[in-house]
Amino acid sequence: MRILLVEDDPDIARQLKQALSDASYAVDHAPDGEEAQFLGETEPYDAVILDLGLPKIDGVSVLERWRREGMSSPVLILTARDAWSEKVAGFDAGADDYLTKPYHTEELLARLRALLRRATGRSQPVLSCGGLRLDPRAARASVNGEPIRLTSLEYRLLHYIMMHQGRVISRTELVEHLYDQDFDRDSNTIEVFVGRLRKKIGPDRIETVRGLGYRLSPLPGEAE
Repeated sequence: MRILLVEDDPDIARQLKQALSDASYAVDHAPDGEEAQFLGETEPYDAVILDLGLPKIDGVSVLERWRREGMSSPVLILTARDAWSEKVAGFDAGADDYLTKPYHTEELLARLRALLRRATGRSQPVLSCGGLRLDPRAARASVNGEPIRLTSLEYRLLHYIMMHQGRVISRTELVEHLYDQDFDRDSNTIEVFVGRLRKKIGPDRIETVRGLGYRLSPLPGEAE
Protein backbone atom coordinates (compact mmCIF):
# COMPACT_ATOMS: atom_id res chain seq x y z
CA MET A 1 0.00 0.00 0.00
CA ARG A 2 1.32 3.44 -0.93
CA ILE A 3 1.21 6.28 1.60
CA LEU A 4 1.75 10.04 1.27
CA LEU A 5 3.37 11.48 4.38
CA VAL A 6 3.01 15.26 4.69
CA GLU A 7 5.17 16.57 7.54
CA ASP A 8 7.44 19.63 7.64
CA ASP A 9 9.49 18.66 10.70
CA PRO A 10 12.49 16.75 9.25
CA ASP A 11 13.09 14.66 12.37
CA ILE A 12 9.45 13.57 12.71
CA ALA A 13 9.26 12.93 8.97
CA ARG A 14 12.38 10.77 9.02
CA GLN A 15 11.13 8.72 11.97
CA LEU A 16 7.66 8.26 10.49
CA LYS A 17 8.96 7.36 7.06
CA GLN A 18 11.22 4.71 8.61
CA ALA A 19 8.37 3.30 10.70
CA LEU A 20 6.06 3.15 7.69
CA SER A 21 8.74 1.55 5.53
CA ASP A 22 9.43 -1.01 8.28
CA ALA A 23 5.70 -1.81 8.20
CA SER A 24 6.07 -2.54 4.45
CA TYR A 25 4.39 0.58 3.09
CA ALA A 26 5.71 2.45 0.08
CA VAL A 27 6.10 6.05 1.28
CA ASP A 28 6.36 9.40 -0.48
CA HIS A 29 7.17 12.47 1.64
CA ALA A 30 6.06 16.06 1.09
CA PRO A 31 7.67 18.70 3.38
CA ASP A 32 5.20 21.52 2.62
CA GLY A 33 1.63 22.12 1.54
CA GLU A 34 2.50 23.07 -2.03
CA GLU A 35 4.25 19.79 -2.81
CA ALA A 36 1.60 17.85 -0.89
CA GLN A 37 -1.17 19.40 -2.96
CA PHE A 38 0.62 18.51 -6.20
CA LEU A 39 1.37 14.90 -5.20
CA GLY A 40 -2.15 14.29 -3.91
CA GLU A 41 -3.61 15.46 -7.20
CA THR A 42 -1.22 13.59 -9.50
CA GLU A 43 -0.33 10.33 -7.73
CA PRO A 44 -2.61 7.49 -6.52
CA TYR A 45 -2.27 6.96 -2.75
CA ASP A 46 -4.01 4.41 -0.59
CA ALA A 47 -3.92 6.82 2.38
CA VAL A 48 -2.44 10.14 3.48
CA ILE A 49 -0.93 11.24 6.80
CA LEU A 50 -1.30 15.03 6.88
CA ASP A 51 0.17 17.51 9.35
CA LEU A 52 -1.97 20.64 9.46
CA GLY A 53 0.75 23.14 10.38
CA LEU A 54 2.58 23.32 7.06
CA PRO A 55 4.65 25.99 5.28
CA LYS A 56 3.49 27.54 1.97
CA ILE A 57 -0.08 26.15 2.16
CA ASP A 58 -1.70 25.00 5.41
CA GLY A 59 -2.96 21.45 5.75
CA VAL A 60 -6.66 22.32 5.93
CA SER A 61 -6.46 24.26 2.65
CA VAL A 62 -4.60 21.38 1.01
CA LEU A 63 -7.24 18.91 2.16
CA GLU A 64 -10.11 21.11 1.00
CA ARG A 65 -8.50 21.38 -2.44
CA TRP A 66 -7.96 17.61 -2.65
CA ARG A 67 -11.60 16.90 -1.83
CA ARG A 68 -12.84 19.51 -4.33
CA GLU A 69 -10.70 17.86 -6.99
CA GLY A 70 -12.22 14.44 -6.18
CA MET A 71 -9.34 12.84 -4.27
CA SER A 72 -11.01 10.13 -2.15
CA SER A 73 -8.05 8.53 -0.35
CA PRO A 74 -8.52 8.35 3.44
CA VAL A 75 -6.68 11.10 5.32
CA LEU A 76 -5.32 10.92 8.87
CA ILE A 77 -4.54 14.41 10.18
CA LEU A 78 -1.91 15.24 12.80
CA THR A 79 -2.70 18.13 15.15
CA ALA A 80 -1.31 19.80 18.27
CA ARG A 81 -2.63 18.30 21.50
CA ASP A 82 -4.97 21.14 22.48
CA ALA A 83 -5.92 22.45 19.06
CA TRP A 84 -9.54 21.26 19.09
CA SER A 85 -10.44 23.90 16.53
CA GLU A 86 -7.91 22.33 14.12
CA LYS A 87 -9.58 18.95 14.57
CA VAL A 88 -12.99 20.43 13.72
CA ALA A 89 -11.57 22.26 10.70
CA GLY A 90 -9.80 19.09 9.56
CA PHE A 91 -12.96 16.98 9.74
CA ASP A 92 -15.00 19.68 8.00
CA ALA A 93 -12.38 19.75 5.23
CA GLY A 94 -12.74 15.99 4.67
CA ALA A 95 -10.41 14.20 7.10
CA ASP A 96 -11.24 10.63 8.11
CA ASP A 97 -9.38 10.47 11.43
CA TYR A 98 -6.97 12.49 13.56
CA LEU A 99 -4.10 11.97 15.95
CA THR A 100 -2.75 14.52 18.41
CA LYS A 101 0.95 15.23 18.94
CA PRO A 102 2.84 13.76 20.67
CA TYR A 103 1.63 10.28 19.74
CA HIS A 104 2.83 6.70 19.79
CA THR A 105 3.91 5.34 16.42
CA GLU A 106 2.07 2.07 17.15
CA GLU A 107 -1.20 3.99 17.48
CA LEU A 108 -0.59 5.81 14.21
CA LEU A 109 0.03 2.52 12.42
CA ALA A 110 -3.10 0.98 13.98
CA ARG A 111 -5.25 3.93 12.90
CA LEU A 112 -3.74 3.75 9.42
CA ARG A 113 -4.60 0.04 9.15
CA ALA A 114 -8.17 0.79 10.23
CA LEU A 115 -8.50 3.53 7.60
CA LEU A 116 -7.24 1.20 4.88
CA ARG A 117 -9.70 -1.51 5.93
CA ARG A 118 -12.63 0.88 5.88
CA ALA A 119 -11.58 2.29 2.51
CA THR A 120 -11.81 -1.19 0.97
CA GLY A 121 -14.95 -2.22 2.83
CA ARG A 122 -13.27 -4.68 5.20
CA SER A 123 -13.89 -4.90 8.93
CA GLN A 124 -11.70 -7.80 10.06
CA PRO A 125 -8.08 -7.00 10.98
CA VAL A 126 -6.84 -10.28 9.44
CA LEU A 127 -7.29 -10.65 5.68
CA SER A 128 -8.30 -14.04 4.35
CA CYS A 129 -8.88 -15.69 1.00
CA GLY A 130 -9.69 -19.37 1.45
CA GLY A 131 -6.75 -20.94 3.26
CA LEU A 132 -4.59 -17.86 2.68
CA ARG A 133 -4.26 -15.49 5.65
CA LEU A 134 -2.44 -12.18 6.09
CA ASP A 135 -2.17 -10.25 9.34
CA PRO A 136 -1.06 -6.64 8.64
CA ARG A 137 -0.54 -6.01 12.37
CA ALA A 138 2.32 -8.50 12.45
CA ALA A 139 3.15 -8.46 8.70
CA ARG A 140 2.76 -12.25 8.61
CA ALA A 141 1.14 -14.54 6.07
CA SER A 142 0.22 -18.22 6.09
CA VAL A 143 -1.32 -20.84 3.85
CA ASN A 144 -3.50 -23.44 5.57
CA GLY A 145 -1.87 -22.51 8.86
CA GLU A 146 1.69 -22.81 7.58
CA PRO A 147 3.71 -19.56 7.76
CA ILE A 148 5.28 -18.32 4.54
CA ARG A 149 8.35 -16.10 4.25
CA LEU A 150 7.94 -13.03 2.04
CA THR A 151 10.27 -10.28 0.90
CA SER A 152 9.13 -6.70 1.42
CA LEU A 153 7.86 -6.32 -2.16
CA GLU A 154 6.21 -9.75 -2.13
CA TYR A 155 4.41 -8.73 1.06
CA ARG A 156 3.28 -5.42 -0.47
CA LEU A 157 1.97 -7.24 -3.52
CA LEU A 158 0.10 -9.82 -1.47
CA HIS A 159 -1.30 -7.16 0.87
CA TYR A 160 -2.62 -5.08 -2.02
CA ILE A 161 -4.27 -7.90 -3.95
CA MET A 162 -5.79 -9.32 -0.75
CA MET A 163 -7.28 -5.92 0.05
CA HIS A 164 -8.80 -5.95 -3.44
CA GLN A 165 -9.43 -9.67 -3.90
CA GLY A 166 -11.99 -10.71 -6.49
CA ARG A 167 -11.23 -7.64 -8.62
CA VAL A 168 -8.99 -7.61 -11.69
CA ILE A 169 -5.95 -5.43 -10.95
CA SER A 170 -3.82 -4.18 -13.81
CA ARG A 171 -0.03 -4.22 -13.79
CA THR A 172 -0.06 -0.42 -14.03
CA GLU A 173 -2.19 -0.17 -10.87
CA LEU A 174 0.14 -2.50 -9.02
CA VAL A 175 3.20 -0.50 -10.07
CA GLU A 176 1.53 2.73 -8.89
CA HIS A 177 0.67 1.32 -5.47
CA LEU A 178 3.66 -0.91 -4.68
CA TYR A 179 6.51 1.50 -5.34
CA ASP A 180 7.27 4.93 -3.95
CA GLN A 181 7.94 7.90 -6.20
CA ASP A 182 11.72 7.49 -6.24
CA PHE A 183 11.70 3.80 -7.18
CA ASP A 184 12.79 2.84 -10.71
CA ARG A 185 9.42 1.50 -11.82
CA ASP A 186 9.13 -1.27 -14.38
CA SER A 187 5.81 -3.04 -14.90
CA ASN A 188 7.63 -6.13 -16.18
CA THR A 189 8.98 -6.78 -12.68
CA ILE A 190 5.40 -7.30 -11.49
CA GLU A 191 5.31 -10.56 -13.45
CA VAL A 192 8.43 -11.68 -11.62
CA PHE A 193 6.94 -10.95 -8.20
CA VAL A 194 3.64 -12.58 -9.11
CA GLY A 195 5.57 -15.68 -10.19
CA ARG A 196 7.49 -15.77 -6.89
CA LEU A 197 4.29 -15.28 -4.91
CA ARG A 198 2.55 -18.11 -6.74
CA LYS A 199 5.33 -20.47 -5.71
CA LYS A 200 4.70 -19.58 -2.06
CA ILE A 201 0.90 -19.40 -1.87
CA GLY A 202 0.00 -21.88 -4.61
CA PRO A 203 -0.01 -21.45 -8.39
CA ASP A 204 -3.77 -21.18 -8.86
CA ARG A 205 -4.77 -18.52 -6.34
CA ILE A 206 -3.62 -15.62 -8.54
CA GLU A 207 -5.33 -15.77 -11.92
CA THR A 208 -3.89 -14.00 -14.95
CA VAL A 209 -6.70 -12.27 -16.84
CA ARG A 210 -5.18 -11.94 -20.27
CA GLY A 211 -4.74 -8.35 -21.40
CA LEU A 212 -6.17 -6.96 -18.15
CA GLY A 213 -4.13 -8.02 -15.13
CA TYR A 214 -4.43 -10.33 -12.13
CA ARG A 215 -7.20 -11.49 -9.82
CA LEU A 216 -6.90 -13.19 -6.42
CA SER A 217 -9.63 -15.71 -5.62
CA PRO A 218 -10.08 -18.71 -3.30
CA LEU A 219 -9.33 -22.10 -4.74
CA PRO A 220 -12.36 -24.17 -5.83
CA GLY A 221 -14.04 -25.56 -2.74
CA GLU A 222 -12.49 -23.00 -0.39
CA ALA A 223 -14.64 -20.53 1.52
CA GLU A 224 -13.91 -16.89 0.81
